Amino acid sequence: MTGSEVPPVFRLAYVPGVTPTKWVRIWNERLPGTPLTLVGVPAADAEGLLRDGGADAGFLRLPVDRTFLSAIPLYTETTVVVVPKDHEATAVEEMPVEALADEILLHPLDDTLGWERPPGRPAFERPATTEDAIELVAAGIGLLVVPQSLARLYHRKDLTYRPLTGAPESRIALSWPEEKTTDLVEEFIGIVRGRTVNSTRGRPPTPPQPRAGRSEKGGGKGGAPRRAAAGGTPRGGAGSAKNPKGGKGGAAGRRGKPRRRP
Repeated sequence: MTGSEVPPVFRLAYVPGVTPTKWVRIWNERLPGTPLTLVGVPAADAEGLLRDGGADAGFLRLPVDRTFLSAIPLYTETTVVVVPKDHEATAVEEMPVEALADEILLHPLDDTLGWERPPGRPAFERPATTEDAIELVAAGIGLLVVPQSLARLYHRKDLTYRPLTGAPESRIALSWPEEKTTDLVEEFIGIVRGRTVNSTRGRPPTPPQPRAGRSEKGGGKGGAPRRAAAGGTPRGGAGSAKNPKGGKGGAAGRRGKPRRRP
């Protein structure tokens, strides 16, 4: 667990393979007075952590129990097969799942793809974790099918991976207890959904600020009011350049033939 425990604090869980860095950075920019604590959790324990109040929200792999948790699907991961660097699969850019029919496929107990039995031939026993299975691939025991994020997380120099078509896919979602949708949870939902500062729920919009150098209505470039025409007469009034005839009753308006006296 990382971060400050000084209240108020927002606790964000995440399963292996998820990188919440982008959203954490935005949170820290918008809510510098509210620390965000990251809680790493195995995929199999993530729902229980949220249910027991160990985190306010979390990035989980679907499916989740919708009777208790709300979820916003975010993205679908590419499924890959992890192989030694000298494996023949490295000769292609991607391969169909049917190409693994004759391979020994490792099926860890913390499998995230949801299939009961991977294609190919099963290994003698199931490794406890994906990390353990990666070590067995490096030892030449078999191959491993995982979401691409896990292949990157447990990267080794002697292993590589190729996209696998026709295999199950893993979907990542933001999830939280439905009955505990707090203001901080709403703030984080807004960040994940890409709301701007002014559109984030619960925050009043920032009033527009006047631009520097712009004049008030009717003013000049520097904001100073326009000067009256020569002689102190306001623009548009009697005797101005734009209104040579003047206003009603003005001197210019009485020009014409003089009246004859009786």
